[in-house]
Amino acid sequence: MLPAILTTLAVLVLLFLIIVSRRPSTFRVTRSATIAAPPAVVFAQVNDLGKWDAWSPWAKLDPNAKHTFAGPPAGPGAKMSWSGNSKVGVGNMTITDSRPPEFLRFHLEFQKPFKATNTTEFTFQAAGAQTTVTWNMFGQADFIYRAVGLFMDCDKMVGGQFEQGLAQLKTVAESAAGK
Repeated sequence: MLPAILTTLAVLVLLFLIIVSRRPSTFRVTRSATIAAPPAVVFAQVNDLGKWDAWSPWAKLDPNAKHTFAGPPAGPGAKMSWSGNSKVGVGNMTITDSRPPEFLRFHLEFQKPFKATNTTEFTFQAAGAQTTVTWNMFGQADFIYRAVGLFMDCDKMVGGQFEQGLAQLKTVAESAAGK
């Protein structure tokens, strides 16, 4: 009886390892929104890290999170570090590329609740009197990420936070534009 249980368990573990190893080694989360404001107005809300608390979905998850800033307030080299509850964790992000009012790239590092290094990008596309903002995050999917992805839809979870952030960015940017 015991050998059969051990054999079954070994087969299940092996099957799990095979399934996880065949999952994609990279990931991408993308969401977009249209905002009734010019690209320069929307871009300014994202390029200035001091303005993120007004629209970031994570600011609402932990209003007591501690933020520190280094470098310039906006543009390349601007850096924000945070330390908060288990929902926002500990990490930092640095603007690595800023092309007003079209494009921003961030180097994003998480220390807690898990270690990860990703790239985040925002594009701002004029659409008449509006701006289409696209928020992307992508990176390597290590074994743990791929295993967790079997049980949790990370795209849906992070994508939902992006959707909340874009909705709040819409409110803030449209207000700044006088809409």
